[in-house]
Amino acid sequence: MGIGFIGLGNIGKPMARHLLKLGEPVYVHDLAPAPLSELVALGAQAATPRELAAQCRVVGLCVRDDDDVDALLHGDDGLLANLRADAIVAVHSTVTQAALLRWAGEAEARRVHVVDAPITGGAAGAEAATLCAMVGGSDRLLERLRPVLSAWAGKIVHAGPLGCGIALKLCNNLMSYAAFAALDEGTRLARAAGLDPRLLIEVGRANGVVTPQMEAFHGNREALAARGGDARRQAFGPFAALAAKDLDAALQSAAALGVELPATARLRTLIERVFVGDAA
Repeated sequence: MGIGFIGLGNIGKPMARHLLKLGEPVYVHDLAPAPLSELVALGAQAATPRELAAQCRVVGLCVRDDDDVDALLHGDDGLLANLRADAIVAVHSTVTQAALLRWAGEAEARRVHVVDAPITGGAAGAEAATLCAMVGGSDRLLERLRPVLSAWAGKIVHAGPLGCGIALKLCNNLMSYAAFAALDEGTRLARAAGLDPRLLIEVGRANGVVTPQMEAFHGNREALAARGGDARRQAFGPFAALAAKDLDAALQSAAALGVELPATARLRTLIERVFVGDAA
């Protein structure tokens, strides 16, 4: 029995590549042929979700959203219909907690397991195998997963029972986006007051308000703005769409739990401007 991985984007591809270090068969799937070919050249085996399910004791999913995970899990060719009993599906995607709990219930009815194991650390962390995994599930399932997660994670946090991993990820993401929004508005005010925004970064770095992640975000935005035209939108547009998707997931989960997040709701309406500027 091998290890499967579906979703070979800029984060998923290096995660899957690190799995090859374990010395076990690694089966991979993606709709794009280029990353598949790259992983096969390194020793992985390309497979459909159905083929992959039949060969793997653990399958990692690193796809975009609830709909993508749904499509992979369900149907005659989906994972749930074809995984062997006691296999584990680890969902690394940022999804809604309600969907995660629903998938886990469906999996349990088929004698397999779904756990939430979302990640943070970005493409650089995936390349360096220093991602942080936030796991929701039983101690037993985590211990079974730990050797696989450790291939690409520098830190594994057991968030609690099923659903707690994705809840932790949604909380982390909304705080990150709020920090970006604060830096965006601080920069706008600084410029209007005749200040060089670099002074804001210098002071924020000194007092701990500006993190390295925020500083990198600001630097990339300023460099793209200097290029003029539509450079910022082209580069940051996909990240803005992901941020909107993540904030929607946080707000949906909050609503299901009866929690009001007024600042996050307002942030959702502003997030595209934070990433791509006033042309949004």
